[in-house]
Amino acid sequence: MQPEGEPLKHPTFPFLCLLVSGGNSQIVKVEGYNRMSIIGQTIDDAAGEAFDKCAKVIGLPYPGGPWIDKLAKLGNKDAYHFAEPNLPDYDYSFSGLKTSFLYTIRDLMKAHGVDSVEALSERIPNFKEDLCASLQYTIIDVLMKKLKKAAKELNINQVAVAGGVSANSGLRDAFIYYGKRYKWDVFIPPFSFTTDNAAMICQAAYYKYLDNDFCAIDEVPFAKTQI
Repeated sequence: MQPEGEPLKHPTFPFLCLLVSGGNSQIVKVEGYNRMSIIGQTIDDAAGEAFDKCAKVIGLPYPGGPWIDKLAKLGNKDAYHFAEPNLPDYDYSFSGLKTSFLYTIRDLMKAHGVDSVEALSERIPNFKEDLCASLQYTIIDVLMKKLKKAAKELNINQVAVAGGVSANSGLRDAFIYYGKRYKWDVFIPPFSFTTDNAAMICQAAYYKYLDNDFCAIDEVPFAKTQI
């Protein structure tokens, strides 16, 4: 990970990018500034959405991802175990994980004879911290296993991360760990760039301009498209 303020290093083509946000969880094979293809993506909720919805269940403010990250640093990642999807290829699914998270809380409430998360927190020391640490670990584990599979099968060792969830400290640490273990060149944006949508759009527009990729001035803008 590069310290804030240092000139950014850039991957060469081809490289893999793990795009993780509230709306997307994708593995993208990048072969040029305007040549890229989605090789894996979520079939339901995105990782960021899973963070936010699980955070809401335990009474954390929106957006929940940063709050889970904060509490996870104080918890035990091995305290609770949640179901992980077993999808083929490089696709993701987080709906089953969310259900497993909810059922874990439901079963603990029943076992302790309480009817709220706050009451459960009074019965179980470090409950929310351990729950957040276990949830964050599981989501990151799901993301990284598929990324590792893609890097190995495609024989690509340059790997980047992007999107709002790239601000998550656990995911950033996982990239560093996987980079050292599997000899990847990893590219992690400075924290200040992780949620800067304007910078992302400007960068994309710059390379489209260089390629003379323009549309008519009367085209209607739209927010979502497929690569």
